[in-house]
Amino acid sequence: MSTVNEDYHALLARHEAMRLRRRMLSPQSESAAPQGLAAGRAGGGPRAIGRSSDTAGPGSSPYGAADFDPASYDGTADQRVITEYLELVTPFGQLITHLYDTMFRRWPYLRSLFPESMEFQRAHLARAFWYLIENLHRPDDIAEVFGRLGRDHRKLGVRPVHFQAFETALCEALRRTAGPRWAEAVEQAWVRMLRFAAAAMVRGAEEALAEPPYWQATVTAHERRRPDLAVLRVRTNEPYPYRAGQFAALESPLLPQAWRQYSIACAPRPDGELEFHVRQSCAGGVSEALVARTRAGDTLRVGPARGSMTLDDELASDLVLVAADTGWAPVKALLEDLSARRRHRNVRLFLGAHSFADLYDAGPPSELERRRPWLRVTPVIGRRPGTGAAGDDYDALAEAVAEAVTRHGDWAGHLAYVSGPTAVVEATVTRLTAAGMPPGSIRHDPLSDILRPSPRAVTGGPGAPTTASTAYEGVES
Repeated sequence: MSTVNEDYHALLARHEAMRLRRRMLSPQSESAAPQGLAAGRAGGGPRAIGRSSDTAGPGSSPYGAADFDPASYDGTADQRVITEYLELVTPFGQLITHLYDTMFRRWPYLRSLFPESMEFQRAHLARAFWYLIENLHRPDDIAEVFGRLGRDHRKLGVRPVHFQAFETALCEALRRTAGPRWAEAVEQAWVRMLRFAAAAMVRGAEEALAEPPYWQATVTAHERRRPDLAVLRVRTNEPYPYRAGQFAALESPLLPQAWRQYSIACAPRPDGELEFHVRQSCAGGVSEALVARTRAGDTLRVGPARGSMTLDDELASDLVLVAADTGWAPVKALLEDLSARRRHRNVRLFLGAHSFADLYDAGPPSELERRRPWLRVTPVIGRRPGTGAAGDDYDALAEAVAEAVTRHGDWAGHLAYVSGPTAVVEATVTRLTAAGMPPGSIRHDPLSDILRPSPRAVTGGPGAPTTASTAYEGVES
């Protein structure tokens, strides 16, 4: 790492230590985010990220968490203004290119906070813009989603001061992309939107102050179950709190700053070992690094456990579990949790795969049922259409699984857990809901938030992000 980056991260560490000390001594005294952070080579003069000069007053910051209040933000008004001029800056590809070019040119040390390949980051930001614009009239929803993002972004080293740099770069990029028809009022609406979302992220990060941003872990075993799939077992250097059914983000040193989410395939174990099932979804990404280029003894970083696809302490209902492909991972963890309990409910498991050979870990249904008299397993095989399919077309499997689940019983009064490729989860949840199961009785990993393309991206309508083909679909399962 360059001297600039070493100095920069040392300053960040000192800043965080001072902030924590202030909070411990006077919890109510910290009402705003820090103003700026200098970093630079000796002799070249420090370069500071300052606040935008338009609305922030002396000694204030637009990205403080203490005064954050979703009810005070008139997102509907900003939504009208932004939408009226949206055609000037969409598709977002050019805007995002100008934004990152500006930010890395003015503050080059910020480049180290991003992965080497920016393709995923650009697609992610385009979807974030669409999510914000389409949901500004629902500020509470934005606050919840971006609060979670703020907690997760701590592992990337993101601080409030970085949002100030982002704002400056965004304003320059908006003017450059829109051209002479751009209006100051529109720019201010974008700034207010950004500050609202960023303040939610800052608050989310502040609320998770006592939680480590990530854990160092060692790979204890790496097994290739299929050419495109590996089962990894890892052990963290410190105790790792989680519950069966949750997921975590993983980072490989082969792709620094590139994190992807994977379900944890086991219930908490006495030895502290974690298990992940990783299917390679593309070349050159995190999944390829974990499947093809990771070995026992290698190190990884594991983000905090997330997700609500967990079992209640006292189960009041029978369960229906639906798992397809690597969606088996969290369901395997749930079955381990259920097996450890003294009292059991009846459980029906639908296990979906393209073929029996693709049941890479579960084993035959009879083996799953042998020591679990409360479990009944129904395998569902959905053949891939055509020949030579790479496994990314899950429409046939989704239809087969959803049809099997609704055909095999009336699940009124049951609690459903659904895991697998997005197509499978969406089709199954749609069928269960249509059959009368209350949405609150269906649990699954996150598929949306801002991490999936908007309808514009799916349909190719006006302003669709140009990188929609790289859509990230939440948890890899």
